[in-house]
Amino acid sequence: MRFVTDEQSKKEYKEFLENHERCNFQQSLEWAEVKKPNWKPEVVLAEDEEGNIVGSICVWIRKMPIFGNMMYSPRGPVCDIDDIAIMKQLTDGIIELGKKYNAFVFRNEPDILSSDQNYREIVTNLGYKIKDNAKDFKDEIQPRYVFRLDIKDKTEEEVMAGFKQKWRYNIRLAGRKGVTVKEGTKEDLKDFHKIMIETGKRDGFIIRPLEYFEKMYDCLGDHMKVLMAYYEGKPISGVIPIFYGNKTWYLYGASSNEHRNLMPNYLLQWEMIKMAIARHDDIYDFRGVSGVVDENHPQYGLYRFKQGFGATFTEFIGEVYYPFKPLTYKLYKFSEKAFRTLREIKRKILK
Repeated sequence: MRFVTDEQSKKEYKEFLENHERCNFQQSLEWAEVKKPNWKPEVVLAEDEEGNIVGSICVWIRKMPIFGNMMYSPRGPVCDIDDIAIMKQLTDGIIELGKKYNAFVFRNEPDILSSDQNYREIVTNLGYKIKDNAKDFKDEIQPRYVFRLDIKDKTEEEVMAGFKQKWRYNIRLAGRKGVTVKEGTKEDLKDFHKIMIETGKRDGFIIRPLEYFEKMYDCLGDHMKVLMAYYEGKPISGVIPIFYGNKTWYLYGASSNEHRNLMPNYLLQWEMIKMAIARHDDIYDFRGVSGVVDENHPQYGLYRFKQGFGATFTEFIGEVYYPFKPLTYKLYKFSEKAFRTLREIKRKILK
């Protein structure tokens, strides 16, 4: 076990991550740059007997007022998760970081299916706890439920054939009605953000500032694109896909209140999926939906929209955590829940 400490080890880690089947952009150093300075990244590497990297986990450290340092890893580890020797190396590194930063907890939301009983047994034996009762977005940092589309070795025709008939119709309708899609630049983020604010007000969620998206653009480089849909020369919708390793993620989307009947969001999804196919990706990830599959749920429309593209409803294991200071973490979780509740009340009052 070792840590990424210099430019050479950063290069080795980046190469390992991008070529691993479990690659995730949230484990990348580029994404860690986006999260600075609030979070400080550390990368733990597991090695074989010849010193080759066989596993990794990117851990972020952040000082929480009152409670102290928290360690967090989104969508790691990247390794053969059934190999307990590799998992132990990574855990030893996490424990070492916990001591270095005097952390009260390590939190992890891995890209691992809830049904993976072998992984559950391995991490439990290594001292981790599992919290897997989240249903809504607000319950965890990363969405526990996502839709994923298998596009490995498939053509555009084969992928589109898996869409619901109405979805195929809506994609073609947007084109017939004169909606066009163009790849934007950093400057186009201003239009995207304006529409995002409009979307947030309509759907009731908090919007990050323009500067955050500009920082993403600078840090991620070729891994990020901005796609804008236009009607009669005016931007009416936009998306931000992330490309990393063998996957493409639909990270952000925004749509104007005007011209929604032209179905620009369907066309934008198809353009992103075509990009993923051209890259020969294995997976197109639609990202989060609620785990409450109920037509009366306020987010059911999002579930239905993503489902119509023939994607698979995927349930991850939830939060896997290592409490260095169990009582402190318990108090922190209580305060975190209270803060979210108060924020939701405030949002409803202002609405």
